[in-house]
Amino acid sequence: MDDERVVREVIADFLTMEDFTVRTAADGGEALEALDSDAYDLVLSDLMMPGVGGLELLEAMQTRQLGTKTVIMTGFGTVESAIDAMKRGASDYILKPFRVDEVVLTVRRALEERRLEAENVRLREAVMLFEATEKIATSLSLEEVLGTVAQAAVEATEAEGCALFLRDAESAHFGHGHRHGAAADALDGGSLAMALDTVTTDGRALRLSGEACGRFAGPSVRALLALPVLDHGDRIGILAVVRTGPMPFDEGHRKLLAVLADRGAAAVANARLYANLEGSIEETLDALATAIDKLDPYTAGHSDRVSTYAGILAEAIDLSPEEVERVKRSAAMHDIGKIGCHLNLNKPGKLTAAEYEEFKKHPVYGREILAPITSLRPLLDGVHLHHERMDGHGYPLGLEGEAIPLQARIICIADSYDAMTSDRAYRRALTHEAAVAELRRCSGTQFDEALVEPFVEGLEAWRAARAAAGAAYPR
Repeated sequence: MDDERVVREVIADFLTMEDFTVRTAADGGEALEALDSDAYDLVLSDLMMPGVGGLELLEAMQTRQLGTKTVIMTGFGTVESAIDAMKRGASDYILKPFRVDEVVLTVRRALEERRLEAENVRLREAVMLFEATEKIATSLSLEEVLGTVAQAAVEATEAEGCALFLRDAESAHFGHGHRHGAAADALDGGSLAMALDTVTTDGRALRLSGEACGRFAGPSVRALLALPVLDHGDRIGILAVVRTGPMPFDEGHRKLLAVLADRGAAAVANARLYANLEGSIEETLDALATAIDKLDPYTAGHSDRVSTYAGILAEAIDLSPEEVERVKRSAAMHDIGKIGCHLNLNKPGKLTAAEYEEFKKHPVYGREILAPITSLRPLLDGVHLHHERMDGHGYPLGLEGEAIPLQARIICIADSYDAMTSDRAYRRALTHEAAVAELRRCSGTQFDEALVEPFVEGLEAWRAARAAAGAAYPR
């Protein structure tokens, strides 16, 4: 690019003779129009031109993040002007007057640098893609799979945002999924599904740039690449990446995204199968816990009530909703180990010393039952250690103080309160007031003193709400 036509034509002729594909421009403005409409490996530009000069062109190219090499020609012969150009992104410079062979040599050197840079980028992409697909393939968590695919897609395609939508089995709507990057907020699963069906000829890939993106994404999106996520030919999801800048996605980006979509589809299917299996196991264990409660008419509903009380305490100490749910699930299964105890749980009266020693094994049995199930491992502390005491005289491990996990300390209080306020074969239920007094009396020895009062306060609020609603609660 040079404002002198003769110079442009001479350089273009010689570079064409060297088997380069050349396009000329009279000034920087014309060059930018060409760069916005097509991809180029190198720009050879004069430093001083009317309108948009060489330095302004360099700045505009940096803003566009084109990755195109630039060689500046200057007739001023000053090192300062060449250094200024290099600081603004030029890869090399040529001083006028120049020899044609010098121009060819400089162009070849710049293009070789670009080739090596591209190889390094592709190598990094290959390593990143391998690491991401390995992580995707080994994960059995659906949310983790979605997050890993979305993040890897952004990194592989240098996008500003990615969204992975999954199809709902009942409604067939592409709603549930994961977004990574603020630019992904503009994407909608339904619009992308329509685009794949109407814009593409085979529904396999959608690549748009410029104003055409606005039909299927927000007005800020200027480049869009979307692919279906296929499981045995069935479209179970849509993977899309976006940019707000003018740089479009190319075929290399499509191939990288296709690999992620393929591995993601298999991982999503595996995660769903695993979730269904774990769900079935959890339902079975819930049924067993309920069945164990019903073996003794005096403990019917015990696990459900302990779960309710444990949830009240967990909320009272401001645990997160996720932590509250874990506490409640652990409490619901806290007695699951009784299935392994060789005793008559329907026996009236107190247990003998030998029977009590056998009964004390149920927390260990509970842990052994749940430990092989990955999704239930966060519940183990409560199931295994809910009979530990703050003074160290509990079982099965004899832990003391804060060595006892919080989940277990919470369930210990909830379990004891329900046991005291429920009828037993050997005694009548205590009143609420008597049970609270006992909790306070044993605060610091059997129970965590930092938890007893929050439990009482939360329980009183719960009882008041139940009373107002005409529902049952311990008297």
